[in-house]
Amino acid sequence: MSGKLYLIPTTLGDCPINSCIPEFIKDIINSIDYYIVENERTARRYLRKLNIKTPIDNLKFYVLNKYTSPAEFNSFLKPIFINKDMGLISEAGSPGVADPGAEVVKLAHMENIRVIPLVGPSSILLALMASGLNGQNFAFAGYLPIKRYERISKIKFLENLSKKENQTQIFMEAPYRNQNLLEDIVNACNSDTHLCLATDITLKTECIKTKTMKEWKKELPSINKRPTIFLLHKY
Repeated sequence: MSGKLYLIPTTLGDCPINSCIPEFIKDIINSIDYYIVENERTARRYLRKLNIKTPIDNLKFYVLNKYTSPAEFNSFLKPIFINKDMGLISEAGSPGVADPGAEVVKLAHMENIRVIPLVGPSSILLALMASGLNGQNFAFAGYLPIKRYERISKIKFLENLSKKENQTQIFMEAPYRNQNLLEDIVNACNSDTHLCLATDITLKTECIKTKTMKEWKKELPSINKRPTIFLLHKY
């Protein structure tokens, strides 16, 4: 007999827990003592906000981030094999989506462990829902290249692919590079290509707008250091 792996959603920023996290998740975390987390400090803070009954110091945390060696993954799941449930918590939103936790989920399936995704906010899907762009055919391209010439080349490639496949192209960037990415997008793409900027999703400062490049060029918003999802479509 083995435990289960719960994929526990978190908020997308500093907002009230009850605005986007279902109440039933509080019951689930109170049955879990073992967690795989991207950042232990923020995970502890989040569990306190959920009013976890178990003392935080009695919980066991395994840190999984971009620096974690794949050789450590198997050891993370050991509690499950002694019938202990585990929770996977990412830094923001839904675990396993644009998140290193996907590797542990993959391993769980290989080990025939039951994986249970819990309802919560996903910035990617919320942005697509609100964009008005093609929600029947879309692709997530992750992060674009950092080097400017490579980034511009990727933007043009995604624009052409969007036109060819009638497909919404979704991507993101580290918040402190958002403004540079936005400027490259509006300068590299055709004037009639559509761009949706979904910024600060679920927060009080949330702003989601879809315009053509021609329209964006008239007045670029300031999105520097503000979490943003970019959605591109050329019809």
